[in-house]
Amino acid sequence: MKLFLFIFTTAIAIISIAFSDTILARIGPLTDLLHRNHNNQTTVTTSSSNSQTTGSTSFEGLPVIPPTEIYGEPKAEAMSVPRAIRKAFLAIQQSEGVGAKVRRSIGTPQLRNFSPFLMLDHFTSSPGSGFPDHPHRGQETITYLLSGAVDHEDFAGNKGTIEAGDLQFMTAGRGIMHAEMPRELSDGSPVVGMQLWVDLPEKLKMCEPRYRDLRASEIPQVKTDDGKVNIKVISGQSHGVDSVKELAYTPVWIFDIEVQPGGKITQPIPAGWNAFAYTLAGTTSFGSGEEKTEVGQFHNVVFEQAGDTVTAAVAADATEPGHFYLVAGLPLDQKVVQYGPFVLNSQEQVYNALRDYQNHQNGFERAKGWQSEIGKRMMQ
Repeated sequence: MKLFLFIFTTAIAIISIAFSDTILARIGPLTDLLHRNHNNQTTVTTSSSNSQTTGSTSFEGLPVIPPTEIYGEPKAEAMSVPRAIRKAFLAIQQSEGVGAKVRRSIGTPQLRNFSPFLMLDHFTSSPGSGFPDHPHRGQETITYLLSGAVDHEDFAGNKGTIEAGDLQFMTAGRGIMHAEMPRELSDGSPVVGMQLWVDLPEKLKMCEPRYRDLRASEIPQVKTDDGKVNIKVISGQSHGVDSVKELAYTPVWIFDIEVQPGGKITQPIPAGWNAFAYTLAGTTSFGSGEEKTEVGQFHNVVFEQAGDTVTAAVAADATEPGHFYLVAGLPLDQKVVQYGPFVLNSQEQVYNALRDYQNHQNGFERAKGWQSEIGKRMMQ
């Protein structure tokens, strides 16, 4: 494991994946949020299934519609304007971690500079594979498990497991080192899920790390179109149903939508937010009228920013439902500089992150000599 960490650290220092982004959105002062963060100097985990909880048990996230005093006035937009499709492309499978396979769509040459989203992976981990000990700084990760179970452990002593239908929202903030390892299933079937990286506002890059595990049983669901459409409201609002509001700092709406043959949905999306849909199964038509486009499995459908609704339908003669993951997020008006798991706003900040990690300081003190128990599975 020490050899692995040495190789990993060296690789981070060599490999740079730098890109910048400026999208029209205004970020106001975040003094109150920063004050709350600096008053809480411990990693916070809020879930009944985690073996250890330190600090406050409340997760100070943002409400579903972000307040104007923090994020500025929403863009003026006519109501019920359908969004056009900017592009749709297949997510190509590639290797990641140790033995895992991912279909990455955001964070590839096909889709960069799509604030606040940094990366989207549709991952498949077989027995013996996974994501052993690694650091993060400056972003939030949202992991949604579709099948199987994943164990989590970090250098603050927090441990937990998410299972099919559960999510984990992790705010890396000033620094975290953790491991994410699939739990081996009795039938040997793979663990499948989605992981989304979301940028943090610049003034929150150095906040304390936090977690929020959202259980499948906590996610409200709503049926529309005479029961032909089922919507899991993970974050946001849909057809009069609100999600659990306190999830993450950067405002995002997330829906898991399944449309039966002959079904149709029109989902409102906040004006000015960036939005995409990732197709998990079946064939779904997105858009309306002459701009309607049929999209198959494992594609990312990127919508234009103009408009405030997304329309999707499945043909009446389809042989299976259409299943997709719909996400929208507030764009951040800031530069993005990313080196592997460190996401900051300048080259100097990235160099500082590398130095802090290597010297075990400024958020990485507990990384010195730490090895996760679950990561040791890779050594067996």
